[in-house]
Amino acid sequence: MSALLQLLQARARKALAAWDLPDQQPELLKYRENAVFAVRLGDGGKAALRLHRPGYHSEAALRSELLWMDDLRRHGLAVPQPIAARDGSLLVRLKNAEPQFADLIGWVEGRQIGEGGKLLYRPAEEIARIYHSLGATMAVMHDITDRWAPPPGFSRPAWDCAGLLGENPLWGRFWDCAGFSAADAAFLADLRLRLQHRLDAVSAGLDYGLIHADLVRENVLFDGERIAMIDFDDCGHGFRLFDIATALLRSRRDPHYASIKASLVTGYRSHRPLSEETLSHLPLFLLLRGLTYIGWVGGRPDLPDAGERMARYIADVRELAGMLEEPA
Repeated sequence: MSALLQLLQARARKALAAWDLPDQQPELLKYRENAVFAVRLGDGGKAALRLHRPGYHSEAALRSELLWMDDLRRHGLAVPQPIAARDGSLLVRLKNAEPQFADLIGWVEGRQIGEGGKLLYRPAEEIARIYHSLGATMAVMHDITDRWAPPPGFSRPAWDCAGLLGENPLWGRFWDCAGFSAADAAFLADLRLRLQHRLDAVSAGLDYGLIHADLVRENVLFDGERIAMIDFDDCGHGFRLFDIATALLRSRRDPHYASIKASLVTGYRSHRPLSEETLSHLPLFLLLRGLTYIGWVGGRPDLPDAGERMARYIADVRELAGMLEEPA
């Protein structure tokens, strides 16, 4: 067992005391921004314990994520349910050398739609049905959110013009990463300036509010006809079209993409307006979403496949930029 895994598991076992959970060895499921563990509840059920990456989100932002998830759950959406600790709090501060927070959320059943970089293997009819349900669920989430009055102190980052293209975008300065060729650096710097003008020109007319912001295939589960959404770690204020673009971007090369897009849009429109004028800006938001991945991997050069990812993401962005003027 690596020293890092030992440290994380020790912290996870220590955190479990705040919820009076049985003594156990938490199972590490994922370690990216957060360390996520599968744990057993006292009644035999299952939950996910999250140790949040120190300094990534403020205490107020972490608490706000849980409050939004709780409201969505109360209104019938299948999202993780925050579980209060013994003292009633949803967020627990760990007494480590560096400030760190933990929370416990209910387990959500279902299968992932798919995995990034892999083609969907299901029959075309099932894929269309899943994406129709995802579009409808996304629209319901946006509807519920627009009726919600966040409590005082609510704080989440903004996927707005500054958060996407400003001097310090939420996922990193995509035009200013180490290892770029001179041609790539010049292309991305110029593209950023052009997109700033383009987004500024259309942003006032776009639907804006709280969004999930990371509805990739791995974060969408399905169980029969039900769609569940997990991993709200990047949720914030943003353009609703950004949620739609995120759900579609990794499917662009799938042979069923036309059906995926049409099904998602039809499902969304079954619960919430989505005009053709708004949809005409989808190519812009696919490109903006693609740029965020360059910034993300640029800030993580220690990833074993960082170089391969960066080359792929830049190639994708060049392709999306070339298609920007074409019909979505």
